[in-house]
Amino acid sequence: MSQKVLHHTFTIERTFPHSPAKVFAAFSDIKKKRRWMGGDGKPAHTTKDHHGPTFTIDSHTMDFRVEGWERWRFKADGMPMSNDTLYLDIVKDQRLIFAYTMHYGDAKISSSHTTIELVPEGSGTTLVFTEQGVYLDGNPESATMREAGSRDLIEELVKEVEHG
Repeated sequence: MSQKVLHHTFTIERTFPHSPAKVFAAFSDIKKKRRWMGGDGKPAHTTKDHHGPTFTIDSHTMDFRVEGWERWRFKADGMPMSNDTLYLDIVKDQRLIFAYTMHYGDAKISSSHTTIELVPEGSGTTLVFTEQGVYLDGNPESATMREAGSRDLIEELVKEVEHG
């Protein structure tokens, strides 16, 4: 049986009063990434808002280099989920390009291609996050939920860069 496929592309722009190097570090440092993206050690976090209060991280590993990977294993309401990322291009303090696939239980639910650009703006940085996603359940809500979740994670990134 074939699944319905939905394509959705979105772009998020956010300006930081910090250097591209400081913003880039929040992507390349595993401890920082786990805090802002996974909510590690935080009782309230956008990830729990999106996946439910029982959200837990089972494992997170990262090999941050071109052709390296990042793997998240977690549970949302007791259901195992995964995010497997392949880094396609990394230009320090300037750009990241990666592809990732998500599973919910045994079902592959999406695959995305993401570009993050860090553009110097005076003494700060404008982050341009563009994601081209394929959602395998064909449900438009899946795409709008991913975009909303990404916007919320960018706000967590802002907190990490400011205070992390």
